[in-house]
Order: sequence, then C-alpha cells, then structure tokens
Amino acid sequence: MGLEIYIALRYSDLMGNEITTAEYQALAEMRYRIRKFVGEGDAVARASGLEPQQYLLLLALRGLPEGAEATISTLADRLALKHHSAVELIDRLESHGYVRRSRSRDDRRRVLVALLPRGEKLLEQVARHRIEELRSSGAALANAISALLENGDSPTPRKREPNSSRKGPGK
Repeated sequence: MGLEIYIALRYSDLMGNEITTAEYQALAEMRYRIRKFVGEGDAVARASGLEPQQYLLLLALRGLPEGAEATISTLADRLALKHHSAVELIDRLESHGYVRRSRSRDDRRRVLVALLPRGEKLLEQVARHRIEELRSSGAALANAISALLENGDSPTPRKREPNSSRKGPGK
C-alpha cells in the first residue's frame, strides 16, 4: 500500500467518527451529575466540620484497597496530591484527633497513617449521607454514563432545579 493511500485511509477513519449531538448531550449530562454529586458532598462534609479535602483523605484512608499500606505517598497518590500537600492535610487531621502518624517498623523512613475512632465516626456520618444520596439519585448519573458508553443515546433529560434559571457565563 502506498503512503498516500495509507494517509488517506487513516485520515478518513479519524474524520468519519464525528461526535454526535447525543454524545455531547450525554457527556454534558454526566459532567453535570458528577459535579452536582461532588458539590453536595462538599457541603455535607463542611456541615460535619470537615473541609472537603479532609473528608476525601479520611475516605481514601478507610477505603484503601486490600493490602495497600496507608503511607503518605499512597494517600497522596489516591488523592492526586503532591506529597507535601498530603502532609499538610494529615497535619490538620492529626491536630483534630482524626488520624495518627507512626513510623513503619520495617523502614523508619516510611510514615503510616491510621484512622482514629473520632475520625472514623465523623467519616461514617458523611459517608452514610453520601451513600444514601447516591442510592436515591445515582440512577441519573448511571444513566448519563450508560448513554455515553452506548454510542451517545440521549440520557433522560434533567429536571430543572426549583428556583433556578439559566444564566449566561457571567452568572
């Protein structure tokens, strides 16, 4: 096959798969649902006395995969944070009595983080609310994801929120 034919075929393959209106709608709906869920979670965390990042660290700590060690590096990776940012977050959680740091017995350079009962109790309050919210309204998020994965079939249209109106970019 000549180079010209290869380039033409490759170009037409790439250009032949245009994004459909339904795919844009499904992607927008998915993003809307995720942002709404995250925003509501941030509000629940704050109402419980935690900053959203603190809640996420406690959640990452409690929800580590089987066999994963709760090192600062592991937690930083799970939260997509730089190491020093995770240290600062752990400092604040430790000062409130939610977590405890200790050195690894095998390697004193490694710092392990443990969830304390006070942190576990607070995490459970927030997580319980988030799980209930996801169980009650998670179908809309699942539908948006399914619509995107199933070639962009249009998701169920969202209902407008009470007291909300469409505003332009300047909101």
